[in-house]
Amino acid sequence: MIQSEDLKAAVSAGILNEGQAASLTALAHSRSGARENLSISDEPFELFKGFNEIFIVVGLLILTSGWVAFSAISIGTQFANVTGAITFRSLISAAVLWALSEYFVRRRRMVAPAIVLSGLFAINAGIGLNAQFSEPFMVMQDDISSLPFPLLLTTGATFLFWLRFRVPIALAFVALALFASAVLFSASQGRPPETLEDFFLLSSEGSFAWLTLVLGLGTFAVAMGFDMSDPHRVSRRSANGFWLHVIAAPAIVNTVALSLLSSESDGNMTILIAFLALMAIVAIVIDRRSFLITGVGYVVAVASTLSEAEGTAVSVLILGLSLLLLGAFWEKIRSILLGVLGPVLPLKRLPPSSKTAAHFHKDTSE
Repeated sequence: MIQSEDLKAAVSAGILNEGQAASLTALAHSRSGARENLSISDEPFELFKGFNEIFIVVGLLILTSGWVAFSAISIGTQFANVTGAITFRSLISAAVLWALSEYFVRRRRMVAPAIVLSGLFAINAGIGLNAQFSEPFMVMQDDISSLPFPLLLTTGATFLFWLRFRVPIALAFVALALFASAVLFSASQGRPPETLEDFFLLSSEGSFAWLTLVLGLGTFAVAMGFDMSDPHRVSRRSANGFWLHVIAAPAIVNTVALSLLSSESDGNMTILIAFLALMAIVAIVIDRRSFLITGVGYVVAVASTLSEAEGTAVSVLILGLSLLLLGAFWEKIRSILLGVLGPVLPLKRLPPSSKTAAHFHKDTSE
């Protein structure tokens, strides 16, 4: 292990400059904090650093509630220009949220307040931009052609927030807003779906189901870009990948699962189990439990809603047992898979396992 004295000696010898030594020290501290008490293949996950962050979050939520109540009362007295009033208050809210983010996110580096501020900014942007650019009377008449543009602007505003503050969950909000924009745009170009299920059934008319599937795969590709740029998961790039996987998995599973479960064919449940097994293999290889658990959780919710058949109940039991087994033996299963698939996988850009770490040390020693 390289100690601080070694870095000081390297600086004195001219091997490193002081800036490089400081960067290495910061990286070592970051890795220690992210990996302390975790196994080699576990995922670091953090929602807050201490109770003071919860204290601040409660304050933010109370402040937001008070502002919403005050705005609703004041807007109620301005019936002549409700749209303008909502837009004006949304601009004020955006400025306040941005200023709070500058302090709590960029200066204080707080986790929980960053998550809440990201969500509040995305919601506020959606309210203000829809108030300004959508046409409520058209929407009431089932004409949604005015909705995609403000939602696309909301996507852009949330993306700017992420560019400034680099809050990982903000990328998840960007993906959700992009999904909504794309689906509503597709719906506005043809006959709108009659039910919510029509958005996700491959057998339905229109391109809604295929669009959600493509967007889900695209989100997964972006998530993998972040993951492969940070295989040891010590930076925010890995956290960005985590939240994008949370969005990508339900989007991918949604279309396939709903299409199979809505059919009365006896073999569809077997196909669904096989599909989930393939997703499990992908999740294990990329070492993302978040990708698997959100996908499987969504399937269980859909299956419980659509069917009460005994076969569905048995399948849910199998899924639950499978998750328990994977949780207990994840690292061993992953080592075996990487050993088998190693020749065709970019192992150096994937999170290490005990087997790949040993293989790497063997290669470097030779």
